[in-house]
Amino acid sequence: MTKLFYNDKQIVGLDISSTGIKVMAIDTKRWLVLGYGSMDLEPIKVKESLEGDSTYLADNIKTLIKERLVGSLPSNHVAIGIPTARSYSRTFTLPISVEKNLKDAVELEVDQYVPIPASTLNIDYQIIERNKKEIIVLMSAVAKTVADRCIAAAEGAGLVVSMIEPGISAVARLIKNTEDGHLPSVIVDIGPASTDIAVMDGGVVRVTGGITIGGNTFTLDIAKKLGVTLENAHQLKVLNGLNAGPRQDKIKKAIDPSLSQIIVETRRVMRYYDDRISNGRKLEQLLVVGSGSNMPGIGEYFTNELIMPARVASPWQKLNFGKLPEPVRQFRSRFITVAGLSSIAPGSIWK
Repeated sequence: MTKLFYNDKQIVGLDISSTGIKVMAIDTKRWLVLGYGSMDLEPIKVKESLEGDSTYLADNIKTLIKERLVGSLPSNHVAIGIPTARSYSRTFTLPISVEKNLKDAVELEVDQYVPIPASTLNIDYQIIERNKKEIIVLMSAVAKTVADRCIAAAEGAGLVVSMIEPGISAVARLIKNTEDGHLPSVIVDIGPASTDIAVMDGGVVRVTGGITIGGNTFTLDIAKKLGVTLENAHQLKVLNGLNAGPRQDKIKKAIDPSLSQIIVETRRVMRYYDDRISNGRKLEQLLVVGSGSNMPGIGEYFTNELIMPARVASPWQKLNFGKLPEPVRQFRSRFITVAGLSSIAPGSIWK
C-alpha cells in the first residue's frame, strides 16, 4: 500500500474485544459521527477466532456492517483496535549513540520485558523525545497470530486494514483531543471483562498494564453478595453504584475486593512511570473510561484511594451525532475505543 493511493480514504474504526465488536466513522474536521454500531459476542468463540481457524469474527463483522449499522460508513478502510491485554507497550530511554542500531536495541528491550519470543511478535516503535544525550522510544508489540487473525477477520468481511493498534492507544487519542490530554494522565479503561490502565504524557501512552477484572465482575460480585439475580445486580450497579444511600455499604463491600485489585494494578503502573519515565513530571489526573465507568461514584472512589483528582471522562461532548440517534446513555461509554480509532486523520498513518 502506498500513500499515493490511500491517503484520502476516510478511516473507519473497528474495535475487537473479547466480548464484542464495535464500528464507527467520524468526520474529524467537524467531529461528526457518520455511522456506528456494536454487537455482543461469545468470549469463547472470539478466543477460538483469535487462536484458530474459526470464521466467527469475520461472519459477525459482516452482520454488524450490513444489519446493525446506524448511519453509514464512508469507506471500507479500517483501523483495528485489539485487546490491550494481548499486546505489550513500553517506553524506555536509550543513549543517543544506539540510534543507528535502534532496531537491535529495541529487540533487546523486548527480550528483557516481553514474556514471549520476539520472533513471534509484530513490533513497532518510534522515538517520541530526544535530547543531546538520550532518546525516549515508545515500543508496541502484539503476537503475530493475533494480529494476523484480526486482519484476516476484517478482510473476510470485505474490509481493507490500514493499521492495527492496542485499544488503550485509541482511547488515549480521543482523550488527548477532548480531556486536557496534554496533562500527564492516568487512564483506567474498565471494560466488561478486563481493565486496561495506561499513563499518557504529552499525548503519548508511556506505559500500560491490565487486569482480568471488569464491569461484569462487579455485577457478579453484587449478585453473589446480595443474593439477587444478575439483572437486578446490574441495575443496582448502574443506578446506585458507590453513591451515598441505604444500599451503598452492601454494594461497596460486594465489589471492594475487585476494585482493590484494580487499584493495586493502577498503583503499579503509576509507580513504574514515576520511577522509570516521569523525568520529574507529576501525574495530574486520573480519567475513568469504558463500560464500567457508568457506575455512580467511581470517580470519587479513585480520588479517595489514590489521593489524586479522578473523574469519569466525557469525550461525548465533542462528538456530534448530527441527525443520527445517539447511543443510549448507559451504553455510550462502550464506544470510547472505537471513537478513538475512528478519530485518526488518514494522512497521519503514513507519516
